[in-house]
Amino acid sequence: MTQAFASQKPYETERDTASPNRNLAPVTTCLDERDRLMVGGCLLSDLAQRYGTPLYVLDEDTVRGTCRAYRDALKQHYPGPSLPIYASKANSSLLVSSIAASEGLGLDAVSAGELLTAFQGGMPGERMVLHGNNKNDEELLLAYNNDVTIVVDNQHDLERLAELVPAGGAPARLMLRFTPGIECHTHEYIQTGHLDSKFGFDPDLLESVLRQLVGKPWAKLTGLHAHIGSQIFELEPHRDLAAVMADALKLARSLGHPVEDLNVGGGLGIRYVASDDPPTIEQWVKVVADAVTAACRDRQLELPRLLCEPGRSLVATAGVTLYAVGSRKTIPGVRTYVAIDGGMSDNPRPITYQSLYTCCLADRPLAPAEETVNLVGKHCESGDVLLKDLPLPTTQSGDIVAVFATGAYNASMSSNYNRIPRPAAVVVQSGSSELFQKREQPDDLLRYDVLPERFRALP
Repeated sequence: MTQAFASQKPYETERDTASPNRNLAPVTTCLDERDRLMVGGCLLSDLAQRYGTPLYVLDEDTVRGTCRAYRDALKQHYPGPSLPIYASKANSSLLVSSIAASEGLGLDAVSAGELLTAFQGGMPGERMVLHGNNKNDEELLLAYNNDVTIVVDNQHDLERLAELVPAGGAPARLMLRFTPGIECHTHEYIQTGHLDSKFGFDPDLLESVLRQLVGKPWAKLTGLHAHIGSQIFELEPHRDLAAVMADALKLARSLGHPVEDLNVGGGLGIRYVASDDPPTIEQWVKVVADAVTAACRDRQLELPRLLCEPGRSLVATAGVTLYAVGSRKTIPGVRTYVAIDGGMSDNPRPITYQSLYTCCLADRPLAPAEETVNLVGKHCESGDVLLKDLPLPTTQSGDIVAVFATGAYNASMSSNYNRIPRPAAVVVQSGSSELFQKREQPDDLLRYDVLPERFRALP
């Protein structure tokens, strides 16, 4: 059941500035004197009118607060060096890369596009890692030439790097990824730690791969990586992961590899609806830090630098998507459909993962629900349903709907299905709004289309 705001100002009574992942809305969310929703000091309906809809809105204070929550919790709870790394696949943009860089975080990328975005956003290569289970030569060379640590996912990575690193050149800095064999309760598509996964070396191959890399002049193994999934509320799997990784660290160092970094991935969940109850950022970090510390001390290992890769929990709650209500269809005794001017092309998560969200009318957030509707998109798909069985006040064409916690995996997974242009995106802070992603126009969608010459002469 998708939930609309119904209680008295839940964003004020439930707001957690120290752990924004537990909020339903950005930390700056409030009401104006007419009980209309504001974020970052900006009236949401004014943003919709100024920039058009659909519109992605990102609250800068929430993003910065989450960056600092991870950074400060690691410093407080881990006795060794540490570095939180932003998993940029959640929302890859010049803006978010710039914020993460300015807050002292690193960044992980999975493509040449994400690498270039991070570089131009000011992220130094030495604070970055390149992931991916099928990296091409362009991506490997781009990472190598910019001091990015390459996360070796499989034998193909090793074979290509052996060819690409120039003779006599500096060795590629590598981090070895393996599957730890740990499962957690999350959607099967975002489980990555269990053995049946496309990511990482099988743990039974770990020793042979480590031995294979001994003495290779083109390779310098500086880290180990494992990741168990995404949108996780459990803490116990992370304790289990620490022991598995400490064993791998002991093995790698015993073979002479200068492994300094232990990267436990990310995966902390956020609160999409009122019933969600994720751990706080500090709780998550403390469990991970304590477990890694204990596992290393039990094995008499010098503490590595502890890396983690928050993505969703760093940016999701900072985002709000605004839509304008359009048509309506009521089937007596069955259902009412309320259509908005976006849908699965700007938020594919409901149709892909059956994801739930919280939403309300931007200018009537406290109005009581008067009907239950399906909030549907404009795409030519019956499955283009953004929110099912949604209690809402009666809507009129032109009303602005605000959907919360859309800062992660909405813009980054958006598409041009039905040749619909992607939305604009704005960042808000202290009453000002600035565009950081231009709205696509229909003509833009033809930019890379080419009509073959022989078709041009046809009548």
